[in-house]
Amino acid sequence: MSVGAPRGLASSGQKLITEILHPLSAAEEPLSPGPDVTISAEKDKEPGLTNGTPVEISSPASASVLLSRLQLDGDPEADAHDPFGSGEPRDLFVTVDDPKKHVSTMETYITYRVSTKTTRIEFDLPEYSVRRRYQDFDWLRIKLEDSQPTHLVPPLPEKFVMKGVVDRFSEEFVGTRMKALDKFLKRVADHPVLSFNPHLNAFLTAKDLNKRQGLALLTKVGESVKNVAGGYKLRARPVEFCAMGEYLDTFSQKLGTIDRIAQRILREQSEYLTELREYGTVYSTWAGSEEQLQRPLEGVAGCVTTSCGALEDLSDNMSQDFLPVLREYILYIESMKNVLRKRDQVQAEYEGRLEAAVLRKQEDRTPIPVEVEKCQDKVECFNADLKADWERWQRNKRQDFKQLLTGMADKNISYYEKSQAAWESLITLLQEKQTEDKTSETN
Repeated sequence: MSVGAPRGLASSGQKLITEILHPLSAAEEPLSPGPDVTISAEKDKEPGLTNGTPVEISSPASASVLLSRLQLDGDPEADAHDPFGSGEPRDLFVTVDDPKKHVSTMETYITYRVSTKTTRIEFDLPEYSVRRRYQDFDWLRIKLEDSQPTHLVPPLPEKFVMKGVVDRFSEEFVGTRMKALDKFLKRVADHPVLSFNPHLNAFLTAKDLNKRQGLALLTKVGESVKNVAGGYKLRARPVEFCAMGEYLDTFSQKLGTIDRIAQRILREQSEYLTELREYGTVYSTWAGSEEQLQRPLEGVAGCVTTSCGALEDLSDNMSQDFLPVLREYILYIESMKNVLRKRDQVQAEYEGRLEAAVLRKQEDRTPIPVEVEKCQDKVECFNADLKADWERWQRNKRQDFKQLLTGMADKNISYYEKSQAAWESLITLLQEKQTEDKTSETN
C-alpha cells in the first residue's frame, strides 16, 4: 500500500495549537477500509431482537458575521449543509431528546428518546423511536470498539460525577448530558463504517435491547488485536503515526490548560456574580431613603441588575457549551491514542510472525507462511482505516472549534454591549436629572 510522504510535526513542547502542522497534510492515495472489517460489520443480525434556549440574533458587528467574511477553512456554506464535514450524502438521521426521570424501588435513572429516520434497506421501517438510558449508550460504544477495532469510536461523556458537587438529576446536568449523547450518536451515524454496524441497528430499533446476549461479532482484525503475540516489542512506529502521537500529546496539553483555566474563571465569575447582586441590592435599599437621589440610585441598581443578567448568560455559555466541547475532545484524544495502541499491537504481531518466518526460512528454506501475509494485510487495513478516521476527526475538530470560538466571541460581545448600554442609559438619566435641578433652581 503506497502512501505519500507524511509531513513531520514539531516535538510535543509548549506550542500554540495553530502552530501544529497536520501530520497527514501531504497528498496521498485514497485508502479504503479493509474488506474483512466491512463484511463482518454488515452481515449477520442478532436473533431475538425486535424492531420495534431561544436563539439570539447577533448584531451586524458580531463575531459570527466577521468570521463568515473571513471564510476560514473553505466554504462556510458547505459546512452549513454538512455539519460533520463528511462531504457524503446522508441517509441516516438520529436525534436524542426528551429526557425523562424514572423512579423505582431499586434505582432512579434518566432515559432519553432516540429517534431515527432512514432510507437504508438494512432497516425494516423508515422511522423508529426508542428510549435509552446512559448505560445503553455505553453498551453501544463498547460493542463498536470491540467489533470495529480499526476505527475511532467517538467518546461518551463521563458517567460518574462527584456526589454532593453535581446533581446528576438537575435540569442543567441532564440537558448537558443529552447534548453530548446526541452528538455522540450523530457522529456514529455519520461514520461511513460504524453507521452500518449491526449493534447500531439494534440500538436504534430494538424495543428491548438484550445487552447480555448482544451481537457476538468480532472481526478477524479484532481477534488478532486481542491475541497479539506476547512478549514482542514494536520495533518502530511509522513516522506518520509518530506524528499523530506527538500532535495528540501537544493538543492534550493545550486543552488541559484551557480547561483548567476556564473552570477557574467560571468559579470566579460565580463568586463575582454573588457579590454583584448584593451590591445592587444596597443601591435599591438606599434609594428608598433618599428622595432627591432616588432616580439615580435606582438607575445604578438597574445597571447592576442588567450586568448580573449578562454575566449569568456568559457563565451559562461557558459551563453548558464551551467546557463540554473541551472535555469531549480531551476524551477524543484518549480514544485516538487507544486506537493507535491497537494499531501498534497489530504491527507487533506482524513483525513477530515475520521474524520467526524468516528464521525458519534460513534454517530449512520453507516459504513465508500465508499467515504472515494475512498479518501484513491486517496492518495495511488498520493503517488505512486509522488514516481515514484521522482526517475525518480533523475536519470535525476544525468545524467544532470554529463554532465554539465564534459562539464564545458572540457571547462576550453581547455581555459587554448589554453592560455598556445599561451604564450609558444611567449617564443619560443623570444628565436629565442635572437639567431638572438647574431648571428648578432658576425658577
